[in-house]
Amino acid sequence: MSLEKTYPKEVKQILSKYPPEHKRSAVMPLLYVAQEEFGWVSPEAIEEVAVLCEIDPTQVKSIAGFYTMYSEKPKGKYWLQVCTDFPCALRGADQFHEALLQHLGIEEGGTTEDGLFTVEHVMCLAACDKAPMLQCNFHFHENLDMEKMKALLDQWRAEAAAEKK
Repeated sequence: MSLEKTYPKEVKQILSKYPPEHKRSAVMPLLYVAQEEFGWVSPEAIEEVAVLCEIDPTQVKSIAGFYTMYSEKPKGKYWLQVCTDFPCALRGADQFHEALLQHLGIEEGGTTEDGLFTVEHVMCLAACDKAPMLQCNFHFHENLDMEKMKALLDQWRAEAAAEKK
């Protein structure tokens, strides 16, 4: 994997936003590019971002580890984050989360055998009035019930199958 080879235009554009003495400011957008491509921030991506930003890899790793929007372990193609914060729980988010896990046959934080879905609960996605809701690869899906969720899962499975062809 090489961000510079795979996304030369994006890397150049990101780095151009910061003066040379502040390259370290490009860490987060570069990590985001890596995660968008590979679904997670690998040790190789951390090393490459460190080189691009001219900082120590431990500094990049500390940033990737601090922010919940980055994952340092592989996820499914569709990363489903269900908000189970108290206001959402009052609207049935806990039961929805459990039903989703059961439907997919996985445990919290697990990934389906086909590698398509990883489900995690998170705290506060700022859509309390639209719970149960989840974020799939950083896109919100609100006012969910299992019928709507099953339709989304079928849609994502079809999209993944079409990509393989």
